[in-house]
Amino acid sequence: MVRDRIEPRLLASLTVLVGLVLLFITIADEVFEQDTHAFDKAVLLALRITSDPSQMIGPQWLALAFRDITSLGGFTVITMVTSLSVLYLLVAGKTRNAIVLALAISLGAVAESSLKLLFSRARPDVVPHLVEVQTMSFPSGHAMMSAITYLTLGAMLARAQPNRRLRIFIISVGVFLTVSIGLSRVFLGVHWPTDILAGWTIGGAWALATWMIADALSRRKPDQPQPIN
Repeated sequence: MVRDRIEPRLLASLTVLVGLVLLFITIADEVFEQDTHAFDKAVLLALRITSDPSQMIGPQWLALAFRDITSLGGFTVITMVTSLSVLYLLVAGKTRNAIVLALAISLGAVAESSLKLLFSRARPDVVPHLVEVQTMSFPSGHAMMSAITYLTLGAMLARAQPNRRLRIFIISVGVFLTVSIGLSRVFLGVHWPTDILAGWTIGGAWALATWMIADALSRRKPDQPQPIN
C-alpha cells in the first residue's frame, strides 16, 4: 500500500476548503463592487415592519431572543468558551489540541479584525440598530468567530465519540449555534446579509483547516524516549 497516497477524506476536505475560500473571495468582490447593495437592503427592510422600521417583524419575544442569541458570538462569551475549552484539553492531557485550538481562535480574531479594516464597510443605515455596535461591518465578526469557535469545538468533540449519531448531533449543534448567531445579526439590523455569508464562509474554512491540522497531529505517534547508552 502506498502510504503517501492522498486519502479520499483529505482530498474531500481540501476541496471543501478551497471552495469556501473561493466563495468568500466572490462575495467580497461583489460587495467591493457594490453589486449586492440592492439585495442586502431588500432583506433588511423585509425583516422590519413597514410602518415602523424600528420594529422587527414577529412577536416581541423574538427580538429579545435574538439579543440573547447574538451574545453567544460576542468577544466575552467566545473568550470564556475558548479559555475553558483549552483548559479542559490541557487537563485531559491533549496538549497538542489545546495549542491548536488556542492558536486557531486567537489568530482567527486577528484575521477578523484585519479583514474589517481592509474592507472598511459601513454598518447598515437603512434600519435602526437594535443593539449597539462600534466596529466596521464586513465580514461579520460574530458570524466568523462563532463559525471558527463552535465548528472547531464541535469537530474536536465529535472525533472523540465512537457513536456516529452522537458525532452528527455534536456537529449539528455547532452548525446550529453558528447559523443562529449569524441570523441574529441580520434581524437586529447591525449587519448586511452578505456580511454574514462572508463570515460563515471564511470562518468555516478556518475551522476546517484547524480540524485538518488537529487530525494530522493526532495521527502522529508521540515522540519515543531515546535509549541511554
